[in-house]
Amino acid sequence: MSESLLYRRQVGLWLAICAATILGMILLGGVTRLTNSGLSMVEWRPLLGIIPPLNHEQWLAVFAKYKNSPEYQIVNAGMSLDEFKYIFMYEYLHRVLGRIIGILFFVPYLYFLIKGRIPVGYRGKLALLFILGGCQGLLGWFMVKSGLVDDPRVSHYRLTAHLGLAVLIFGFMMWLTCSLLDRPPATDHTAGQSAISRNVARVAALFAGLLYLMILSGGLVAGSRAGYAWSTWPLMGDSFIPPGLYATTPLWLAAFEDITTIQFNHRMFAYLLALLGAGLVAAVWRHSQDLLARRATLLLGALLTAQIVLGIYTIVHHVPIASAAAHQVVGVALFGTAIYLARRLAVMAPATSG
Repeated sequence: MSESLLYRRQVGLWLAICAATILGMILLGGVTRLTNSGLSMVEWRPLLGIIPPLNHEQWLAVFAKYKNSPEYQIVNAGMSLDEFKYIFMYEYLHRVLGRIIGILFFVPYLYFLIKGRIPVGYRGKLALLFILGGCQGLLGWFMVKSGLVDDPRVSHYRLTAHLGLAVLIFGFMMWLTCSLLDRPPATDHTAGQSAISRNVARVAALFAGLLYLMILSGGLVAGSRAGYAWSTWPLMGDSFIPPGLYATTPLWLAAFEDITTIQFNHRMFAYLLALLGAGLVAAVWRHSQDLLARRATLLLGALLTAQIVLGIYTIVHHVPIASAAAHQVVGVALFGTAIYLARRLAVMAPATSG
């Protein structure tokens, strides 16, 4: 193995580990939100915040600060110290994992940079990832602050932005990982491989882009609690199109503020992606013999099916924590798979003019 190939694999494996950890971070963030733990830490201490309360007196001091927050006064008045510890630990672990991810990225990045092991063309991209990670931490605290003023709920706009940036970082990291580790498709058709048309590659890219918008839509559903509004499927109440849809002035504001419209749009996204995903899987299997592309479509189809089933189950059963958290993390895993497939098909597409 050449030295340059070895370095590409080292950097690629490191990014793959970081991406997997970010996926875990997104899952933990979802659980933190679903257990209503996100506002339990009313201070942001980037350095000293990694140390939790270590004795009873420190726990009482932290609890006293929480008692001054709107969430305690309006929602959790009378909460015991043990109950507070339960919600505190979710938010604490979420923040600690964020710091661990920062270290997991920065230390190897610095090592690879000093040793000159970062492949050509990747220095700027890795530096951008580090900057985006810092922005994610700031955005997380910006989100939490919105629930520490008067209304004990974080802004659903800020929550969606926080989720969206996390998924964007994950997707960008997946793209770089694939570009470093993925085996190039064979150009010799006699070897059982074939190129794919540019149109199929474009559909794959469109699917990944729409899936990202779908995840943002899910952020609006979670932040506005729109998932509790209609607990029936396939109808919303007694009809497919519920009453009061887009009943705001101006009309477009309903897509961001009205819980009926937010949930309806999320469902429509799901139906669109189900059709587009099924067509994409069929097109790849029909037009390409590339083994990795075919395997990716099988995984994409399985995750898409699981995501739809989890979404329906979550709605119908009034948003249980386990299924809602699984719905979120499977959606992000699906996005990662779509990123891989879109990139692989894009690499294969130039071989034809179709």
